[in-house]
Amino acid sequence: MTITVEKIAEQIGGKVNGNGNIVIKGASGLESAQEGHITFLSNDKYLNKAKSTNASAILVSKEWQNIDFDVPTIAVDNIYASLADMLNIFGNSLKSEYEVSDFASISKSSFVHDNCTIGPFCVVANKVKIGEGTQLISHAYIGENVRIGKNCIIYPGVKIYKDCLIGDNCIIHANAIIGSDGFGFAPLKDGSFKKIPQIGNVVIGDDVEIGSNTVIDRATMGSTVIRDGVKLDNLIQVAHNVEIGKNTVMAAQAGIAGSTKLGANCQVGGQTAIVGHISIADKTLIQGQSGMTKTVKKEGTKWYGTPAIEYNNYLKSFAIYKNLPDLESRIRELEKTIKDLKGPS
Repeated sequence: MTITVEKIAEQIGGKVNGNGNIVIKGASGLESAQEGHITFLSNDKYLNKAKSTNASAILVSKEWQNIDFDVPTIAVDNIYASLADMLNIFGNSLKSEYEVSDFASISKSSFVHDNCTIGPFCVVANKVKIGEGTQLISHAYIGENVRIGKNCIIYPGVKIYKDCLIGDNCIIHANAIIGSDGFGFAPLKDGSFKKIPQIGNVVIGDDVEIGSNTVIDRATMGSTVIRDGVKLDNLIQVAHNVEIGKNTVMAAQAGIAGSTKLGANCQVGGQTAIVGHISIADKTLIQGQSGMTKTVKKEGTKWYGTPAIEYNNYLKSFAIYKNLPDLESRIRELEKTIKDLKGPS
């Protein structure tokens, strides 16, 4: 596709500085951009690269709108949000026209809106409801009595077990599992374990994105709840009866054990482990590879380490930890000096 700089600015709410009639045919990074491309500048350490880029236009923050880049710029308030809007202009939409593949299996008791795409080898079980504009790409399994809202994208290999509820505008990436059994077993006297039936479900709100190979377990009773706007990276484990608050984000390989409540607007780094049956306050920031073992009551705190402690305390403690061998030597020298000063006892 081709589009002028001015038209891009109109669509993303930016201000053009320079020639808005230049035609743009694609988007690229600063170093790889060629003539006809638009690029972006998000960090002042790349200013020199931006000034020497081959791109025909640059998306910049308003703080840099008066810098001369020799090419037109589009100045915006929020560079990353506007970048997302700009890339949507050039991105390839999965939806060309709505159609149901002849190789899909759809139960007669299910309702699929006419404006839906059901790809090859998808299975839609009994009493499913799928809203307008939703796309099942291929090889997706939708279990009995599942509800999927409007304008969702379900990528290949996704499995959604029975009774689960998915909101509007959700994206579920390849091979994610929604509603598998929670890890519930009762120990017996003979050392074996008896399975506890998991009869709940998973409820996912609107505008949620779930990464590839992420697993969200169904509740033992009640619901495992993922609220509106949550973004989960790849390879995340969410156990039974967990609740994740609105607009919380989690990076890859993090895990939350059963019945924990994670607040709204939290940020959880990769490979973080959160134990079961605790609560994490809203706006909590957890550094990657941390181990959260206790309830966090105060909003907006930062945590790091295993077991995790407050972020600033961790940095102070780690600085001391690195110097422990030297500190030990100094203590031994002080002990010897004190002993010498005391003389023979």
